Order: sequence, then structure tokens, then C-alpha cells
Amino acid sequence: MKKLGVLAIALIAMACQQNKIGFVNSVKLMDDYQERIDLEARFKTKADAMGKKRDSISQAFQMELQDFQAKAQKMSQQNAQEEYAQLQQRGQFVGQQLQQEEQQLQQTSQTQMDSLVKKVKKEIQKYGKANGYTYILGGGDGGAVLYGEDTQDLTAAILKILNDKYGE
Repeated sequence: MKKLGVLAIALIAMACQQNKIGFVNSVKLMDDYQERIDLEARFKTKADAMGKKRDSISQAFQMELQDFQAKAQKMSQQNAQEEYAQLQQRGQFVGQQLQQEEQQLQQTSQTQMDSLVKKVKKEIQKYGKANGYTYILGGGDGGAVLYGEDTQDLTAAILKILNDKYGE
């Protein structure tokens, strides 16, 4: 009987220590986070400018190629081949430079996005500790939460904190 009483007290104590669990819709959080929106817009602007630069250089190279083709008919075959080889070499060099610039932009974008994700995770952790959560799960596409009560959805609260801090 004594063991049964101890067991009952232990069960009651465990029931009182229930975990506080919330979840965040990660997709919505990132979609509506103003700093991410601004970061993406900056990189889109840079990518668009790079695309225009590539188009402009490509058009100029095409015109130079057409001019060469007109001149090549009046040149000796050896001179035409030498000049064409130089033209090709210059085109490859410019193409490689543009490709390196694009790769650098992509790497910079990825690095800043990774940094932003770390910042968001830290803010979620701070929120969880400050509000007594044992767990905060990630939801959204591919997330771990298949269902959660709306009262446990912390997305709006954390999004507000992130956007308020970003606005400062």
C-alpha cells in the first residue's frame, strides 16, 4: 500500500511537470521577415544588373564578330585565323570573368542567407527560454509539425520580435 502511495505521488508530480511546447511555421516566418525580404531584393537588383551587363557585353561581342566576318573575307586565311583565335580567346576570358562575378554574388547571397537563418534560430531560442518553453518545433513545408493548435503557434510573436529588432 505504501508503495502504491509513493507511485501515485510520483505520477502526480510528473503530470504537473508537463512540457510546454510551441511551434513556428518556418516558411511563413522567413517569407514575412522584412530583413530577408530586403536581402533578397538587394541580391535580385544585383543579379538583374549583372544580367544586363552580360547582355550588353554579349551584344557588343556579337557585333565585333560580325565586323570580323566582314573583314575576314578580305584577309589572308592565316591572318583571319589568327584574328579569329584572338577574338575567341577574348570572348572566353570575358565569359569566365562574368561567370566568376556571378558565382561570387551567389556565394555572398548564400552566406548572408545562412547568417540570417542563424539569427532567426537564436531569436527563437531566446523566445523559448524567456517564455518557459521546453520545445519549439519547426513547421511549414518539410517541418516536423503536422498539426498544432493555433494557440501554440508562435510564428506571429517571433516574427514581430524579428521585424521590430530589424527596424531599429
